[in-house]
Amino acid sequence: MKAADNVPIDTVRGGEPASAGPTPRVDAVAGAGDLPRVDVAAFQSAPSHGAPLQGVKGCRSGAITPFRDAVQSGGATPEAPHDQPQTMCPAFGSLRVGLRMRRTATVLCGSACCVYGLTFTSHFYGARRTVGYVPFSSETLVTGKLFEDIHEAVHKLADPAKYDAIIVTNLCVPTAAGVPLRLLPKQVNGVRIIGVDVPGFGTGTHAEAKDILAAAMLNRARHEAEQGPVQAPRGGRADRPTVTLLGEMFPADPVNISMMLAPLGLAAGPAVPTAEWRELYAALDCGVVAAIHPIYTNVLREFEAAGRKAVGSAPIGYEGTAAWLDAIGAACDVPRPTVEAAKNKLLPPIRAALDSARIHGRITMFGYEGSELLVARLMVESGADVRYVGTACPRTPWSEADRDWLESRGVHVQFRATHEQDLAAIVEFRPDLAIGTTPMVQKAKELSIPSIYFTNLISTLPMFGAAGAGSLARLINAAINNKARFDRMSEFFAGIGEAEEDDRPEFREAYRRRLAAQAKQRKAEEVG
Repeated sequence: MKAADNVPIDTVRGGEPASAGPTPRVDAVAGAGDLPRVDVAAFQSAPSHGAPLQGVKGCRSGAITPFRDAVQSGGATPEAPHDQPQTMCPAFGSLRVGLRMRRTATVLCGSACCVYGLTFTSHFYGARRTVGYVPFSSETLVTGKLFEDIHEAVHKLADPAKYDAIIVTNLCVPTAAGVPLRLLPKQVNGVRIIGVDVPGFGTGTHAEAKDILAAAMLNRARHEAEQGPVQAPRGGRADRPTVTLLGEMFPADPVNISMMLAPLGLAAGPAVPTAEWRELYAALDCGVVAAIHPIYTNVLREFEAAGRKAVGSAPIGYEGTAAWLDAIGAACDVPRPTVEAAKNKLLPPIRAALDSARIHGRITMFGYEGSELLVARLMVESGADVRYVGTACPRTPWSEADRDWLESRGVHVQFRATHEQDLAAIVEFRPDLAIGTTPMVQKAKELSIPSIYFTNLISTLPMFGAAGAGSLARLINAAINNKARFDRMSEFFAGIGEAEEDDRPEFREAYRRRLAAQAKQRKAEEVG
């Protein structure tokens, strides 16, 4: 065995050899069981805003009286993060990361029904790439033939003229069976092979699955950069120190952030997850990492191993932007007078935008993207009465500043929030608008509460700088103003489906006679 074979394996970071030290600045070379339900009836007779509710069901351990006490006591919290999965299959997140990258092939290994659902959803959200699939049977799974099939598939697919990397993802069954993707070759014909396990039973949300894949790719890129020159970005290296942006954002947000960094003598680097492999090197070649979405903890470990600092929160609203500029300036050793001059230039337009676009109403919010606390901050600064913000994502050190800011203003922040906690918050706080996931939006509408879907509406708006400061008000106020329409619909359909006579026995009898006649006709045709 060669001495190099004894290099310790860093299993936490994807099975690559552990780094001997910080990654150097990149030498770029051009071209290189059923859950309890909320008692809807209790809501209808509930007291006005803010009064405690008695006997409102919604927790595993009983009533919410009031909501904060139940949450703090753990009553509405599942026994473990995956006790009751309540988001889409998490592999959807990692699948999206791969499908959005240039010169990258994606291969899934899992049950056929899972693969169908994931590919359908991905194409629904705009993917225009073929997704590879390695099927399996009980025999190939237990005999090890499945791994051989995956090995053969990546060799057939590895065409350096088409791909920089091939991503192989184990779903639940192959992961549980221990199919060892770590034993795949690191590259075939010069094409990198990246294997990750993203099971639903072991990954909290699809946002965290993005972190898993992005970290695995960044780990490989980091080791490549440590070994020698790598490809430069398509636009060349920036002439100023860069700030790598962590998290998927509205397309205009990196541009807005770059404009805010310019007065500091900085530039916005790539956003991770990246659009192509070579951007991973540029992401590592940064002065500081901005953890816009704080749930990318595995990615942040890679940057830490590369010797890069990270800053939490984001340039959100007036106070958030001021604090973020201070933190970025300190991390990049920008002179204090330069930071103050930048704030004097950037903050007044944000204040003007916030003052001219106010939100009027009480709001509860839930999501699973990782940006929920930032959105809540912007709504509070816009004048909204935000009582509850829940996120399916975990609490991390990079979300602490946002959590502290919100809680100091009376907002209840719930990490690893469940659907039951979100519904209980609606009952407790009686919002004018509920923002959340599809099932929560559906339940809110049943209660005649205006509601909008977080992922398709809120997370598709610009959030940062002056452009983001006024982006929410029009949407939020328009949704709140729909309350009268919901009240009219509720009044119109009142009582439908609630009384026994709504079963309409005459319809049942007519349908029974129709079926009997059809059966009689078929029998006559058979005899004739």
